Amino acid sequence: MSTPAQPKPVLNLLDSTCLIVGIIIGAGIYQMAPEIARGAGGPWGLMGLWLLGGLLSLCGALCYAELAAAYPREGGDYVYLSRAYGSWAGFLFGWAQLTVIRPGDIAVMAFAFALYARELFGAWTAGWGWSAETTLKVYACAAVGALTWINVLGVRAGKWTQNLLTLAKALGLLAMAAAAVAAGPAGSPAEQAASVDPIPWTLALIFVLFTYGGWNEMAYVAAEVKDARRNIVRAMVLGMAAVTGLYLVVNAAFLYTLGFSGLAGSQAVAVDVVRAVWPEQAAALVSLLICISALGAVNGLVLTGARISYALGSDYRVFRWLGRWHPRWGTPAAALLVQGALALGLILVLGDFVQTVLYTAAAVYTFYLGSTLAVWVLRRKEPTVERPYRTWGYPWTPWLFAVVCGALIYSAVTYKPLLAGASVLLILTGLPVWWWSRRTAQRTSGTDPAEAESQTGS
Repeated sequence: MSTPAQPKPVLNLLDSTCLIVGIIIGAGIYQMAPEIARGAGGPWGLMGLWLLGGLLSLCGALCYAELAAAYPREGGDYVYLSRAYGSWAGFLFGWAQLTVIRPGDIAVMAFAFALYARELFGAWTAGWGWSAETTLKVYACAAVGALTWINVLGVRAGKWTQNLLTLAKALGLLAMAAAAVAAGPAGSPAEQAASVDPIPWTLALIFVLFTYGGWNEMAYVAAEVKDARRNIVRAMVLGMAAVTGLYLVVNAAFLYTLGFSGLAGSQAVAVDVVRAVWPEQAAALVSLLICISALGAVNGLVLTGARISYALGSDYRVFRWLGRWHPRWGTPAAALLVQGALALGLILVLGDFVQTVLYTAAAVYTFYLGSTLAVWVLRRKEPTVERPYRTWGYPWTPWLFAVVCGALIYSAVTYKPLLAGASVLLILTGLPVWWWSRRTAQRTSGTDPAEAESQTGS
């Protein structure tokens, strides 16, 4: 019998770092910067919030780095949760990613792309009789469909698309900072702090952490990383350092050109900055930059997300069709196509950026919390497993990030309880599916995935 196709290590350190940076830097830095400024109290408070967000996200990344280096398998949290708490936890994570979280994340960034693509290319479709909402959905669906197909065709096609988009968006951010410097300084700090309608700094911190989201994506493609036990840790640290540095530089540039009150009161901060240098071309240039940033995030989310469904399908017969690695293209083609179809469905149903963010937020941070605590659980449950990297600052680092996750869950649930409740109920429907699969013994391996891995130590 021929051996089924398996994931191959084709991602080097550069590819891995670009994947993290490309997913993190989406549209959030442009959309959230004024809101974050309103909660900062002043220029120094603003820079402090961005630095704090980077450090807190690094705490989470360091926790995941230990888990990914110790268990370099496809699936990330699916593997860690299964081993730490039992197969039900891993299954529930895979189910949540398949039905709620990943399609929602992809749809969020696709909407961000569509919003600015409509500004760039709206004249082309103006005569077609489409409403603004229809145009938005068409652009979002086109982005998801095209990038899903690119990733179906091969890991190398997906990674080079990611590398190029990441390079373009990083250069774009630096070009924006240079434009701000060329535009000249704003008023004095005293003038900058005036006339700002404040929001709680805790809410501003939530917005900051949203813009840093995506640092954990490296764990989902662990089996495709060359020298995974070392490069996963390096990529996470390098990626977080690069993003934090870029965010600090860009926000300093915003402050330099617009001043604090100008930044906090801006409705389109990037356009306002670029307009100071290129008044006529500002809107088009910024729209193009944000489109590239959003496409890079969509591509990264598509690439990594399908690996979670692939891991689920490798262990459970009911999802076996998702757990097949295409022998010709070298990708989880079925998982990619299903993921893309669900994201398209969510785009057509919800049709709104903010609603989609709130739909997934509580679930995302619940699993972040479980995986962060898994560092502590697995050190005690599986002390003999080789850990090439151990979380810096343990045990305070995991506990600090766990507290942050708890606060974000509370905020998401209390702000939009019905929307958060709908996503939680959909996720919980995975429990009877898991129970049924266990009850009927329809598992490909015949054993619990967590137990099987514990026996092999892989």
